[in-house]
Amino acid sequence: MNPTTARWFSEYASDHRHPMNRLTHKLAIPAIVFHIIAMLTWVRPLGDGAEISGFPVTLAPVGWAAGSAFWIWALPRSGGLLAVVTLPVALWGGLVPAPALMGLAVVAWTVQLLGHTLWEKNRPSFLKNAAHAMVGPLYFAALLTGERPASARAPS
Repeated sequence: MNPTTARWFSEYASDHRHPMNRLTHKLAIPAIVFHIIAMLTWVRPLGDGAEISGFPVTLAPVGWAAGSAFWIWALPRSGGLLAVVTLPVALWGGLVPAPALMGLAVVAWTVQLLGHTLWEKNRPSFLKNAAHAMVGPLYFAALLTGERPASARAPS
């Protein structure tokens, strides 16, 4: 693991010590990643009719590629897992009805913020360091793969 990722994970772990806060994040972070990528399918920089191989040209693949590149650079195995898992959202996330995505966004962010407000008693990490908006999903993917270093471990 590169030193920057190790430092980010250590910072992230220190902001996420309470078990209930970690639980809210395990539920909310996947939903937040899903809704952000899916909502990027609404942005069509070349207009509504632009398509490539039958797929509308949207910002979702661009957002997915940028996020995936970051995740893979930061932690290859867990980052690769995130890239694979989120690719279908970049391709087909636009099929989810807008009201459902907006509802998911409200619920996921509410759960996420309640974790910090009620249990952790601190502000979300991405408000301290914007990189943590991308580190959060990677941190929990690393939890699944066992890729976190001991110095960055909070109890799971």
